[in-house]
Amino acid sequence: MGIFSRRQTATVETAHAGTADDALDPALRALTGPWTIDRPHSRIGFSVRHAMVTTVRGAFADYESSLYFDGARPAASRAELVIRVGSVDTGVEQRDAHLVGADFFDARRYPEMVFRSTSARHEGGQSFRMTGDLTIRDVTRPVDLQLDYLGSVLDPFGYERAGFDGTTTIDRTEWGLVYNQRLKAGGTMVSERVRLQFDISAVRSTS
Repeated sequence: MGIFSRRQTATVETAHAGTADDALDPALRALTGPWTIDRPHSRIGFSVRHAMVTTVRGAFADYESSLYFDGARPAASRAELVIRVGSVDTGVEQRDAHLVGADFFDARRYPEMVFRSTSARHEGGQSFRMTGDLTIRDVTRPVDLQLDYLGSVLDPFGYERAGFDGTTTIDRTEWGLVYNQRLKAGGTMVSERVRLQFDISAVRSTS
């Protein structure tokens, strides 16, 4: 994840996942090798329900990652994404300041949020599942990330590009992000469930 711009890299290796690996599209096998995320064309974002009636969306502008995709053996996957939480942007300056403060990310004490994969598997077709450890505020817990391969292309500048969409939903309180306010009618101002979204445009690395 964290894959592009500022030259970030992510790694995916895969051990045999049985028949699912055997059914891999030859085009996927051709993608084997190191890739880098093209940050200007990628997004590491999140969405969360606010006041029970609407959804707030945001993204992180500053991150680094490493990725290696083995299209022939998709089950030993590794990837690393390091996000600087102070770069959070929801489009509202006051809200962003609250998020980086002690109620939420506490960026002064815990400036980085980190994902490190521990395994990956091919689920059939263009779908993969990556398992990894997510660390927020020095709390590390496992998460499962659903990844969908969107295709690859040689762009007009001669770069080979591959696209992936990734999603997972977490309970933020499990990482110590417990701040909330109760609503008079019931419920809370900020949902405990947060959907993480990874819109990745990766470029094949030549290094």
